[in-house]
Formats: sequence, C-alpha cells, structure tokens
Amino acid sequence: MYSFLLALIYIAFISLGLPDSLLGAGWPVMHVELGVPVSFMGIVSMIISGGTIVSSLFSDKMTRKFGTRIVTVASVFLTVIALLGFSFSDRFWMLIVFAVPYGLGAGAIDAALNNYIALHYKAKHMSWLHCFWGVGAIVSPFIMSYALANRTWNGGYRIVGLIQLAIAALLLVTLPVWKINGAKSEKAEKSLGLSGALRIKGVPFLLVGFFAYCAAEATAMQWASTYFVEVKRIPAERAAGFAALFYIGITAGRFISGFITDKLGDRSMIRLGTGVLVCGILALFLPVESYVAAFISFLIIGFGCAPIYPCIIHSTPGNFGAENSGAIIGIQMASAYVGSTFFPPLFGLIANAVSFSLLPVYLLAFFALMIVMVESTFRAARKNRGS
Repeated sequence: MYSFLLALIYIAFISLGLPDSLLGAGWPVMHVELGVPVSFMGIVSMIISGGTIVSSLFSDKMTRKFGTRIVTVASVFLTVIALLGFSFSDRFWMLIVFAVPYGLGAGAIDAALNNYIALHYKAKHMSWLHCFWGVGAIVSPFIMSYALANRTWNGGYRIVGLIQLAIAALLLVTLPVWKINGAKSEKAEKSLGLSGALRIKGVPFLLVGFFAYCAAEATAMQWASTYFVEVKRIPAERAAGFAALFYIGITAGRFISGFITDKLGDRSMIRLGTGVLVCGILALFLPVESYVAAFISFLIIGFGCAPIYPCIIHSTPGNFGAENSGAIIGIQMASAYVGSTFFPPLFGLIANAVSFSLLPVYLLAFFALMIVMVESTFRAARKNRGS
C-alpha cells in the first residue's frame, strides 16, 4: 500500500506538469484563431499565476481542514474543468474565465503534495517526484503538436483534459489508500498563517532564496531560444529546439540525483547543483558560436538546477518543524510563482533596452542571491534548534 500510494502521488505530479507547457506550445496558432495580439498570452499566464499564488497561500488551511487527499483530488478536477473549458473556447474572454480554475488547481496541489512528500518520504522521492513533473511538461508540447497537425489547438487541450480526468478518477476511487500515512500531522495544529511563518527566524531568508531560484529558472527556460538566436547567431529553427534542453537536463538530473540525495543530504545537493549550473552559465561567456557549445551549456544549467528545487522543499520540515512545514511550503510556492511570473518579463525589458547578451549575468545574479539566502536559512534553522 505504501508503494501504491507513492505511485499515485507520482501520477498526480505528472498531472501537474502536463498543462504547464501547453499554452506556450499552442499560442502561435491560438492567438491568430482568437483574433488577439501575440502579447495577450501574458494576460492569460498572469491570471493563471495569480490563481496559483492565492491557492498556495491558502493551501495549508485547506489541507488541515480537508486533508491532502481531498485537496489533491479537488485540485486535479479543477484543472480538468479548466483544460476542457480551454478546449471548447472560441473567444479570448473564455480563456480568461477558465484560467482562474487553471491556476487555483495548480497552486493547491503543488503545495499540498510537496509538503506531504517532505513529511512522509525520503529526499530521493522528492527528486523523483519533480522528475515526473518534468515528464508531464515534456510530453504536453508533443500532444499539442499532434493536435495542431491533425485537428486544432482545442484538440490538444481536450486530449490533456481527458488524461487529467482519468487521473482524477483514479485518485478519487483510491482515496482510502491515503490513510496509510495518517492525517495527524496535517490537522494537529492550527495553521501558522503568513504573519506567523514570517516571524520564524530563517523563513524570510528561505522565501527570498526560493524566489530567486525560481526567477532564474523561469528566465532560463523562457529566453533560451531568443538568446541563442540574438547572441550566438544560431538559426531560429535550431534554436527553438534548445528550449527543450533545459527541461531535458533538469528532468534527467532529478532522476539521477534521486540515487544520491539520501547519502549527501539536502544542503550538500543544493551546493553541488549550484556549482554545476554556474559552470553551465560560465560556458555561455565563451566566445564560441558553435552548435556543441550552445547545446552543452544549457544542458549543464538544467542538470545543475535539478536538485535545488526539490531539496529546498524537502529540507523545510527538518529546518522548521513538521508542524510548521505546511504553512511555510505554501508560502514558498507563492514566492516561487512571484519569481517565475514577473522576472522573466523584466529580463525581456532589460534585454530589449540593452542586449540579450546580459542573460548569463542576470542568471548569475539571481543564483548568487539564492545560494546566499539558502545558506543563511540553514544557519538560522540550526540556531533555532540550538545546535
């Protein structure tokens, strides 16, 4: 039963990754058919991100009241409603409407499942869990590509929506399995809330560090192709494929790191990953415009990023106590979405005004802030424990 529940959680995280890259993959066709400017994708993504921030902040209260299993199933059903709603949309305002449950579902399940794994399972499972998110994020663009080639973009959302519906039904009929780990840790204490969590020494460092990491990760994902075209002078059709290198590197890295995380520990893995990704960024400074150099640099950056996100989350109960982890991880998720929503566009504005060659500098600045804040978090947590 223990292993079966873990498999269910892995499937649930695939469902979290599936919708994440659909909008970007389908938008070049979507905006034409809907008769809106290409920039309007930002409106939809901002509404989705707003929903994830709100539901992340309230996830601890919902989890303590209803339990992780109910929050997970309800969240997947919310994304089913959103995806199927997108699949029947033929007006832009309909996307706006269905973007709301899209974001609310994603934020709640993200925070709830991350906390559940951090409390009940070893660090290796956190790495593999996020590896499965990468599987979902990699698969969905291929689904959209198939839909565009054979039907319309609506078909891509419909296919993913039906996959999500099957996952939601599976989670619903297997609700009793979740009782294996009990629900005491979720409901025993009153929720800290935002103000209570921020008063714990080390939590503000953690939030800034997690925000900085996610801002850098999202910037690398979104601007990779443009960087290679504008700076490395690689043809656009080849550069488009490089955007997948980061996903491939981070997914493969999380699979591999799962085998060594329990031995090295969360803090060492974060340090190791930071060292690797810095090597990848420094490779971008090389005055080389070759295919191989571009390929290797972004693959290394993604590989280095792999253990950081899951290890920061997994270390939260150990640093601040199991009774506080739900509230803190919920706020972590909110800070992550703030970083990934607002700071890639900020780089776009800076790059348009100055140069896209600033991407490595921008990434280094955020990753430097991340490692300083995360190290400060571990030191503050050690003082809190009196050790």
